[in-house]
Amino acid sequence: MAQPSLIVDRGDDLIIMAREAVEAAEGLLADAGVSVRSRVAVDRHIVERVFVREQRAAHGLAWLATYVEAVRQLTAYADRMHAADRLGEIEETTVRIGLGEYLAQMFGGIPISQGEIVRPSDLGLGAEVVAARVIPAVEALIASGNTAQRRARLVELICANPEVPLGATYEDSLEIIRDEMRQFNAGEVTPYAQGWHRANGYIPMETVGQMGEIGVFGLTIPEEYGGMALGNEAMCVVAEELSRGCLAVGSLATRSEIAAELIHNSGTSEQQRQWLPKIATGEVLPTAVFTEPNAGSDLASIRTRAVRQGDVYKVYGNKTWITHPVRADLMVLLVRTNTRESGYRGLSLLLAEKPRGTDAEPFPVAGLTGTEIEVIGYRGMKEYELAFDGFEVKTENLLGGIEGLGFKQLMQTFETARIQTAARAVGVALAAMDQAIGYAQLRVQFDAPIIQFPRVGDKIAMMAVEMLISRELTHFAARQKDSGRRCDVEAGMAKLLAARNAWAAADNAVQIHGGTGFSVEHPVSRILCDARVLSIFEGAAEIQAQVIAKRLIEGGN
Repeated sequence: MAQPSLIVDRGDDLIIMAREAVEAAEGLLADAGVSVRSRVAVDRHIVERVFVREQRAAHGLAWLATYVEAVRQLTAYADRMHAADRLGEIEETTVRIGLGEYLAQMFGGIPISQGEIVRPSDLGLGAEVVAARVIPAVEALIASGNTAQRRARLVELICANPEVPLGATYEDSLEIIRDEMRQFNAGEVTPYAQGWHRANGYIPMETVGQMGEIGVFGLTIPEEYGGMALGNEAMCVVAEELSRGCLAVGSLATRSEIAAELIHNSGTSEQQRQWLPKIATGEVLPTAVFTEPNAGSDLASIRTRAVRQGDVYKVYGNKTWITHPVRADLMVLLVRTNTRESGYRGLSLLLAEKPRGTDAEPFPVAGLTGTEIEVIGYRGMKEYELAFDGFEVKTENLLGGIEGLGFKQLMQTFETARIQTAARAVGVALAAMDQAIGYAQLRVQFDAPIIQFPRVGDKIAMMAVEMLISRELTHFAARQKDSGRRCDVEAGMAKLLAARNAWAAADNAVQIHGGTGFSVEHPVSRILCDARVLSIFEGAAEIQAQVIAKRLIEGGN
């Protein structure tokens, strides 16, 4: 008599293979870590000049680690959806394509920019070492994952089910927030975003006021200060959806969150009572004033100084790439209060009050002038270079009341800022995908909608896949942050990958539109310009890779 066969459903089979593949990828990363560490460190202490010389290998290690975390989180997503009996065909197809493609790149070559591919050999891994990690599950997922048939089927499913969200299984409260943001976008943002961009105008104050009314500025502020006391995952949902309508709108929301986090974590009780309720309602609009002409990512080189004279600090120096300073009421200003201290130790943060300006009179206050920096995208708030010449800040507005803590205070917000930027990148990728699908379904060439042509459909399929991967990695980092765990590496990974994927989605969306996409009249050209800034601000991609690599080399297994 024949033995009964063991029947495993498709979801179980996928998850079993995915878990095995994750273990193999982790093994490859461990091999790479040993190899790169041996080249740049002694007893886990990095030799800086060697690290710089071996930057390609070090940054390649960071990208490989990011891919490993990406496939780990994509597997966790599939597991979660399967457990909730929601792993349908659209979800399973997306996961299989994503796993197959990212595994293939890990073992073959990861594109870290348009002209740079990091291969295992760059990390010092020989063919035999790599081959040992290519177990049957890896081979099977690569062979059967990102196939032409699966990509075509995914596009069919997306077009047939436009309301099916690709993403995590969220709590009901987060889905309510997402729906509210979508409705706000539909009525107040999406119809006007292209006009704001083309006019290089501000987001209207009426729109800003409505954002305050629906609680956008107080999501993570404690209830005692008028906020909603929600977590970073809720902030991700808001940032994704608002950025889907307009990147500047999503960014305006997150600017308040960063200022509020600084004040809540490091401010005196008086500062918290004074500023947090006003930030939560949108009565006070803050801006971050950190970057200087010769000090971008190198904050230790900050030269703008604050000289204490009686009950005020007088500020002297220059800042650049300051977003939304004209209409801001509060500048979180990084200065050097102790000029005898070099590096980070002499830095402090000031809560610098200022009156709101207008285009006619941008800075109506003594000691502060500014010049607008015209930009190709990320419009709606305007960028400025600022000059401080005796600008006064009350000494009681020294954040925390103690000088010299500015860098330490600022470091506490880097995780949140990078998670939020990753979420904004997910929103921009969604906007690009929306435009690509809509146009490709309507545009007819050679008697067929162009979405039916494989080279067009393939682009849209990968937009959907990489959007999901970016979102899962971003929400994982947010949950780590909400749980109180250190997550600088996870936040950096989310920002690194989501920014790259958003640019790819926007670029491919323009390609699908052809000449129409190159027109300033079409929203997809704005999305392309917006997407480009994501791998630059909040720590350029190279800086993210540098930070991740150093943590892996100094603290990894």
